[in-house]
Amino acid sequence: MSLLRVERRDRVAVLTLDDPDHRNALSRPLVEAIVAAVDEVEADEGVGAVVVTGTPPAFCAGADLSDLGARSDGPEREAGLRAIYDGFLRVASCRLPTVAAVNGPAVGAGLNLAMACDVRVAGEEALFDSRFLAIGLHPGGGGTWLLHRAIGPQATAALSLFGERVDGRRAVEIGLAWECVVADAVVERAVELAARAAAAPRALAIRVKETLRRWDAVSSHDEAVEAELEPQLWSIEQPEFAERLEALRRTISTSGE
Repeated sequence: MSLLRVERRDRVAVLTLDDPDHRNALSRPLVEAIVAAVDEVEADEGVGAVVVTGTPPAFCAGADLSDLGARSDGPEREAGLRAIYDGFLRVASCRLPTVAAVNGPAVGAGLNLAMACDVRVAGEEALFDSRFLAIGLHPGGGGTWLLHRAIGPQATAALSLFGERVDGRRAVEIGLAWECVVADAVVERAVELAARAAAAPRALAIRVKETLRRWDAVSSHDEAVEAELEPQLWSIEQPEFAERLEALRRTISTSGE
């Protein structure tokens, strides 16, 4: 049985973790499926954006702890951890715009998976839960860095060190999620959002995402101006810009008559 469903909705690929009996925990086979699916959709010119979600009742309950416990010595233990990281790291490195449709608990490594996406849409039943400390485990996979970038030091400490758990509405308040919607609308809203990015020229969306990833290394407005100048000049030279500009001019001319 496949642990991951891949569905095309026009130019949006929806990746659904599909192991509900284990609350979509990141086992090695599921991680391998995630990596392969992201590779596939990224190579598909017909896909412009990606949505990641889980089959209820969870988004992703974290790492499969039986996999962790099976690795006893140092090198094998490290290999086991890195094998778990591979899934959310591949989502994080995806060149296409990504949206997490968090329709249930996102726990531990599952929180990392949600944070690996560019935008998170949360359902009212969503729960963002670090939980590492509660089970005697240090956070891993760069999760605290992802949180710190998104919500700042205090909120990161509240989740990672003090064990706070955040529902969908609170997630929006602290910047952990973009929007909170009713349970039945989470995936549809995520697809709607992703479709807007997918409707843009694919190469342009990729370049914009590359620019957004550079901001940690930019320290001034002047540097930001220079960082955006080359890709903006590149975009002006693309045929899609000329086509869309002409379409806009026709629309303005028609509406003015």
